[in-house]
Amino acid sequence: MAARTSERARRTSAKAGSPLDAEDPETLREYFRRMVLIRRFEERAAQGYTQAKIGGYCHLNLGEEATVVGLMAALRPTDYLFANYREHGYAIAKGIAPGRVMAELYGRTTGTSKGWGGSMHMFDRDTRLLGGYGVVGGQVPLATGAALAIDYRGGDEVVMCQMGDGTTNIGAFHESLNIAALWNLPIVFVIVNNGLGMGTVVERASAEPELYKRAAAYRMHGERVDGNDVLAVREAAHRLVERARTEGRPALLETVSTRLKGHSVVDPARYRTEADNTAARDADPVARLRAALITAQVADEDELAGIEADARAEADAAVSFADASPHPDVSTLFDYTYATPVAGDSRRLPADPLFR
Repeated sequence: MAARTSERARRTSAKAGSPLDAEDPETLREYFRRMVLIRRFEERAAQGYTQAKIGGYCHLNLGEEATVVGLMAALRPTDYLFANYREHGYAIAKGIAPGRVMAELYGRTTGTSKGWGGSMHMFDRDTRLLGGYGVVGGQVPLATGAALAIDYRGGDEVVMCQMGDGTTNIGAFHESLNIAALWNLPIVFVIVNNGLGMGTVVERASAEPELYKRAAAYRMHGERVDGNDVLAVREAAHRLVERARTEGRPALLETVSTRLKGHSVVDPARYRTEADNTAARDADPVARLRAALITAQVADEDELAGIEADARAEADAAVSFADASPHPDVSTLFDYTYATPVAGDSRRLPADPLFR
């Protein structure tokens, strides 16, 4: 009772007019916890890559935490998510244990894809994360097909299809939006616009750099939102997801944020000026929400420090879990090449002779 009274008193004395006033304090603290966990997880993933514990490509959500958490907060557990290769944070926010995500990065059998997918190919049927995709835009037609399946079966699920800004210039993007609009499919396409397609600024790659406007070509609703504001992202995504669910109307949502590091772990981002780096740090969504929580008296310094310590410990535990997990046996290398047995498929390993 005393805790509830203290909470109520703190909220009553909060600065009037704060955008957080209408929100449940525990929900706000939970959003902060998820964002900090993703931040600490991705930092440990970057460290693991430099230690050669993670192979292949590795793309981080650093700077996009508000977008990740806001989007996932708008979905029901039964809704489907298709993502691109920058999907670690989405996997965690969709409900996959951080240890399983890190184990997949480490190529261990306890990972989401049994260690065979790695950073770009998270998959978990239980949480309905139907893949990260390494091919730019590879997820967009598949997500549209999943929305068609939902519509065909008469379900009430919604598909969210996340992509980067560069994806909007490939043919499959336009073909998929056209089909979704023609057939009234329950899907929300989300462009995470961090201003750069690898190292090329959007304005130099897209004749229409306000990417949400591309929806107009298909008479589809499109809008842009501040990707550094977790509540703004959640509200826009929730509204569009529920409209897709109840009315079968697809939409295009563009979230604008800035990645804090290069395109991948090995990209030093020398194409960015010091002014660009300063602007990115100033827009840091984790620091932004932290300051807002203190200003609105939703949490004090000690509470937030405790949340941050817990997130760091959880990320450390994910690393320990991955380190302790076994590697796949080489005999399982071809187990998931095909969904069902295929006559004559090759099981030759790289060192095996072509002829015997």
